[in-house]
Amino acid sequence: MTTKRQRRVAAAKNRKKKKSTRILYLLAILGSIFIVLVIFFLILFNALFPAVDKDSLRKKEKYAVTIYFSDRQERFLLPEKRYVIKEDNPARQTEEIVKALLNGSKAGLIDTFPDGVEVKDVNVDRGGTASVNFNSNLKKLHPGGSAAEMITIYSLVNSITQNVDEVKRVKILVEGKETSSIKGHISTKNYFQPNKELIVKAQEGKS
Repeated sequence: MTTKRQRRVAAAKNRKKKKSTRILYLLAILGSIFIVLVIFFLILFNALFPAVDKDSLRKKEKYAVTIYFSDRQERFLLPEKRYVIKEDNPARQTEEIVKALLNGSKAGLIDTFPDGVEVKDVNVDRGGTASVNFNSNLKKLHPGGSAAEMITIYSLVNSITQNVDEVKRVKILVEGKETSSIKGHISTKNYFQPNKELIVKAQEGKS
């Protein structure tokens, strides 16, 4: 049989144990709340102040280039000043030039590519050949004719080679493959070098 003193001691220990347990539970709850709050504020901070992408900032920088469109007779190339995103990679820079060309003239010149033509990708090899890969609309939607094909090809070639120093010649691909021609008049099996004789001076437009 336990004495009163032993019962008091046991009761005191039990109370102390319960108190310690409550404290541990309380600390666990407070710790969980703290962790949840930290995660919440981190998510909120990242949402309000997203990390700065240095590459994205760099890509916003633009510079002036000269791209070429056609005269009304599809005999000569006329220059137009445009601003394109500046890239430090010749393939990506070439793609920006091609996109500007496909977007059409902003100064009333004659476009050399039909609407719906898109550039899928560009590769530039060590020899300076840019392989420009278009979607199938280049062949499907092009009006054809030797003059129209010629002006399309050399508006592309001259626009690229004038503005991308690493590119000396251009190869045209459709859906990643070589094609015999755009519409049956000028062979596109080989690469093309710039033809400055087709260029005439004109007042440069601004985009």
